[in-house]
Amino acid sequence: MPDILHRILARKAEEVAERKRHRSLDDLAAMIADLEPTRGFVAAIDAKLHDGQPAVIAEIKKASPSKGLIRADFNPAEIARSYEQGGAACLSVLTDADFFQGHEDFVRQARAACKLPILRKDFIVDEYQVYEARTIGADCILLIVAAFATKTGDDVIHDHDALLELSMLAAELDLDVLVEVHNEEELEVALELPVPLIGVNNRNLRTFETSLGTSLRLKELVGDGTLVAESGIHNREDVKMLRDKGIDCFLVGEAFMRAADPGTELRKLFDTPSPTHKH
Repeated sequence: MPDILHRILARKAEEVAERKRHRSLDDLAAMIADLEPTRGFVAAIDAKLHDGQPAVIAEIKKASPSKGLIRADFNPAEIARSYEQGGAACLSVLTDADFFQGHEDFVRQARAACKLPILRKDFIVDEYQVYEARTIGADCILLIVAAFATKTGDDVIHDHDALLELSMLAAELDLDVLVEVHNEEELEVALELPVPLIGVNNRNLRTFETSLGTSLRLKELVGDGTLVAESGIHNREDVKMLRDKGIDCFLVGEAFMRAADPGTELRKLFDTPSPTHKH
């Protein structure tokens, strides 16, 4: 997996350079001045948790490098409406084209179709992408700690300054941040950032295997932050086990994307009340 991550990051650097030639950072900044306020990604999660409900970040994802095509019948607007009816707190929308068959337009389509806040799910390594996220209608960005790591011998050095700068820029642009980690070392880096949402990806970057034990292990170390369990959540037993241990925020994609109706599957998995027919 580090190899695929390196390939993605190398391609991402090329992609950002191409985009800068097409549209300048100043152009993006000018576009932001006319945008409506963001929808409050963290606030939407906090509201669900305050009501004692699971806060589900429901993912709109067409494909992945490991699984290939996940959903052939792919309509971001329909999926977004389905998730909203299913009781999702927020959406996560893949925008990486080369490895996940994503697109910025998917964020625009999802936003127009529902009132849920949206995470732009991509490999963000440059301030340009933060500005871009705001212009396409995102309310939150993803920062992956592993994307800011350099291996020197047996040591892994994390570029804390770059993560901090992007986090601060997001805040300036009224964007929330989800910081993603895979282990204790990355969590230490994440906890130094002024960000309340810590995503724990249960997929091992080296073996690609998933273990919910990763979220359970790191839960003890997160402190006051909100832990978002990501990957490996497939059935009600998984959800119950995590909720019994005090984890109530989840990012789920594949389990929903493979279902005929993603929102119905969400409600089945998490027993969420309908936004229009509250229990």
